[in-house]
Amino acid sequence: MTVVGLWLLPWVAQAQPAAGRELVVGTRAAPPFAMKNAEGQWEGISIDLWRHVAERLNLRYRFEERDTVAALVDAVSNGQVDAAAAALTVTAARRQVMDFTQPFFSTGLGVAVGRGGATAWLPVLRTFFSFGFLQGVLTLLAIALLVGTLIWLFERKQHEAYGGNAMRGFVAGVWWSAVAMTQAGAAQDGPRTLPGRILAVVWMIASVVTIAVFIAGITSALTTQRMQGVVRTANDLRSIRVGAVAGSSTVEYLGMQRIGFQPYNLPADGLRALKAGQIDAFVYDRPLLAWTVQQDFPELEVLPITLDNQNYAIALPLENTIRVALDVTLLATLRSEWWQQTRFRYLGRDASN
Repeated sequence: MTVVGLWLLPWVAQAQPAAGRELVVGTRAAPPFAMKNAEGQWEGISIDLWRHVAERLNLRYRFEERDTVAALVDAVSNGQVDAAAAALTVTAARRQVMDFTQPFFSTGLGVAVGRGGATAWLPVLRTFFSFGFLQGVLTLLAIALLVGTLIWLFERKQHEAYGGNAMRGFVAGVWWSAVAMTQAGAAQDGPRTLPGRILAVVWMIASVVTIAVFIAGITSALTTQRMQGVVRTANDLRSIRVGAVAGSSTVEYLGMQRIGFQPYNLPADGLRALKAGQIDAFVYDRPLLAWTVQQDFPELEVLPITLDNQNYAIALPLENTIRVALDVTLLATLRSEWWQQTRFRYLGRDASN
């Protein structure tokens, strides 16, 4: 027997009261943590982890499926099952009615949106109505007005286009300044005085640089906004139509953030509603959301942000007799090469997240 096996012997003995009967382990479809293969057998990160731990503790068990998160939570809290291995998040509300093992996976909430479409243009519109954009436009206008005023003052006695009525001359100066700044065409009625021509040369050269910098800044801002997506923080969810799975930890988070949402029984239901344009974003556990979108909804995408912090663990009824044994075995397993390979097999490059 290995050193690790000898070290686990006391905890295996502690779990023996439960090993005398067949445990009922609740689960629900939550790929890639719990799902059925082509033969109808359960597999996934949580399922494989439970099998690995149960084998070392000599536990007999069978899986029992529940349709929803709420049904699985109720089954654990009411003692209808002896454990739950799926993708259950540890929350304060759940901890009041059930027990949890050591967390085995840390994640957060992801946000799915449509690829393209009207919603995808919201970040662009947000940029054009942002304070920074308006500030840049007003700055350019102020400089154009200043140059136009100076041209009028320099030219009003030497150039008939800027003479006569003060308002007429001022408007002519500002118009020439705007045309010269934007390079919209050949600027008519150019300055004739030496100060006016010096100012005109300086302004035309400076305006080329100013416009180029302004356009580059706006292009960069638009690119960044499009890459970040319609949602960057929880605040952005308040201005769009949001969907979430009823009874999930996502609902608790949205409630604390005072964010309204449309409830759905299953993630697939919410993603179909998103695809149909009935909602603008769907919020759910990030790894589960990414898996479902990748497999079944290529028209959608998961934004590169993570909201909230979540921990997955095996759920147990209160006053159970095997939590300590499970914890010790889990802690040893989570540091093993087997666990690293299991995560990589299901999550690939996202296994380190």
